[in-house]
Amino acid sequence: MWHNCYMRMRMILGMFLSLLTSMSAAADRLYQTPNAFVDEAFAGVPPAASALWLQPELRSELGDILGHRPSLRIRYWSSGGRTAWIFDEIGKTRPITTGVVVNAGAIEDIRVLVFRESRGWEVKHSFFTRQFHSARLADNQKLDRHIDGITGATFSVRAMKRVARAALFLHEHSQSSAGSLAQAR
Repeated sequence: MWHNCYMRMRMILGMFLSLLTSMSAAADRLYQTPNAFVDEAFAGVPPAASALWLQPELRSELGDILGHRPSLRIRYWSSGGRTAWIFDEIGKTRPITTGVVVNAGAIEDIRVLVFRESRGWEVKHSFFTRQFHSARLADNQKLDRHIDGITGATFSVRAMKRVARAALFLHEHSQSSAGSLAQAR
């Protein structure tokens, strides 16, 4: 009798662990690879990637936008006044990989490329992302428009707003020849 009970408990535990594993894997959703996003942003002929090396003052400003200290360099693609940026920004606990295209100081496209959270995936839909189209940075480093939230996706929405602001901020400085960023290719 004890052996049968033990075997049932092992089977139930195994099923439970299998369910947890599959739920975790289901949370990692690849919608588009970063390379495919960049290819699409530049009509299949992407420029070579460049790197912006952040000087201390701009690194601090970008840190204020993101809410954390950014790395020393950020990769981007640029051609004809358009830039494309790929960010991995934490939603609630896991990174959301987002691609942003900025043209003439305004967001042209923003989309979720990889979503790893268990909640908040609704930010990938166009009903949400189209709110960012043509958005610019206001003087206070905020977006020039209100972005409606999504119930149950608060952290994901906040991450998308931070990414949009960061891309606009970096675009502005990457296009400015008098900017405080040193460019390296």
